[in-house]
Amino acid sequence: MTGPERREQITAEISERTGITEAMIERLVHAFYARVREDAVLAPIFEARICDWEPHLQQMCAFWSSVALMTGRYHGTPMIKHMPLPVDAEHFDRWLALFEATAREICPPEAEAHFVERARRIATSLELGIATGAGLFLGRGERFRRHQTGDHQ
Repeated sequence: MTGPERREQITAEISERTGITEAMIERLVHAFYARVREDAVLAPIFEARICDWEPHLQQMCAFWSSVALMTGRYHGTPMIKHMPLPVDAEHFDRWLALFEATAREICPPEAEAHFVERARRIATSLELGIATGAGLFLGRGERFRRHQTGDHQ
């Protein structure tokens, strides 16, 4: 079996087990980012960086297709894109709360669990990477928090 055939088989198995489809991913991504754009905590971060939302939404659909279905559609560098953002634990907690609520509304339970488990891992990884980039090495269970003075805890 070739690499692409194996990837296709894995994608089909995940889709069969969870019910996740590309159409579901598109609904989830669009609904989630509609919430983000209205959120007092997250909207300013995105508004400062995204002028044309359609390419971003397409990229996020490819990202979640790769994350959830292992399709390999996404070829970006999320950590590098997130490193310069002025975000901390509060932002990641809010991102997760909105994502989990959206997944709960849009997805059947198996798909919701699949998405949420991956979203939690992604948030943790990005938060740790941003903290490390800021010169702070977090211990297990520690969170990255920015103070108004720019100090970290």
